[in-house]
Amino acid sequence: MFSIRDILSRDASPFWQFVKYGLVGVMATVVQTGVFYILASTCLKCLAADDWAVRFLCLPSAEFSGAEPWYASRGAIASAATAVGFTVANVFCWIMNRAFVFKPGRYRWYVEFAMFFGAAAFATVMALAVMKTLIDCFGMMTTLAVAVEVVVSFLVNFFVRKFFIFKG
Repeated sequence: MFSIRDILSRDASPFWQFVKYGLVGVMATVVQTGVFYILASTCLKCLAADDWAVRFLCLPSAEFSGAEPWYASRGAIASAATAVGFTVANVFCWIMNRAFVFKPGRYRWYVEFAMFFGAAAFATVMALAVMKTLIDCFGMMTTLAVAVEVVVSFLVNFFVRKFFIFKG
């Protein structure tokens, strides 16, 4: 049997560690997505009128006919908005993972933070390349491409963080 104390401990079993990592990941994703949509709907306009976020969340979209240079650079603009969200979310995620999921101490905190951020940057660059390709080459809507980007980032980050950065 297990207790709540065992689950919340940083010494939790790998299963509970993965569950807690997933919960922290969900919270970090909410942070990243929130920052993304704030930027995507205001100063870095990259949402088209048919985007799900525009339709279901009533976010403003950019007006265009489809021939503007802006539309051709929509993937790059979405990547910039994601990069800002990534930065904010990863600071949050590092703090939460250190406090509730993994045992810190394999490296000094600043080395750990640099490695954590570096691993996240690597995973995000890979995921952003996928997102940009899905938008630019396949015409996928921004919101769906962002969902794919999140899944790719989550999987790469968990394994790198668990086995290379924290003490397990």
